Amino acid sequence: MTSSPPSPSASRPARPGPASSRTTPPPGAPAPAPSGEGAAVMLASLAGFDGCFGCGSEAESGLRIRHTGVEDGVVTCEFTVRREHQGAPGLCHGGVLATAMDEALGGAAWLLGNRYVTGRLETDYLAPVPVGSDVHVRAWCTGLDGRKAYLEGEARVGGPDGPVAVRAAGVFIEVPQEHFVPES
Repeated sequence: MTSSPPSPSASRPARPGPASSRTTPPPGAPAPAPSGEGAAVMLASLAGFDGCFGCGSEAESGLRIRHTGVEDGVVTCEFTVRREHQGAPGLCHGGVLATAMDEALGGAAWLLGNRYVTGRLETDYLAPVPVGSDVHVRAWCTGLDGRKAYLEGEARVGGPDGPVAVRAAGVFIEVPQEHFVPES
């Protein structure tokens, strides 16, 4: 999974290692510049769904991930690993970490000003994440091709400069509002 930051001053980190051909934008696919309007759409949409397992404040066993900012097209969010998130004793379950990556990459896709759903998500687990840890997640769009948005992200333990525990890449598909069913 590899991305090319748009400029040296951007906050998008370079990703080491090979990218899957299924999550790499095709040659010539533009890397979009998200608009402030897209950020407003994303944040307003997230604020309206308290039942979301990833970001919902009313999802008792959910992550309750908090979207903490948007800068230079990079979405940042964080959550604290709780006891109910563990897989092996004392460690965060990999599926919970994949959910956090899906939430962040999805947020970065929504910055584009449209609605997107996950088409493919690949995760690389690099280090264990202990229960009680604060996890800081960043995600950004690397390219667009038709209805497909290509995204990457990383999760760090303990703070935005902490060790990288997870890297992810995904393809998100633009969908109309009618794709979503009313909240049940």
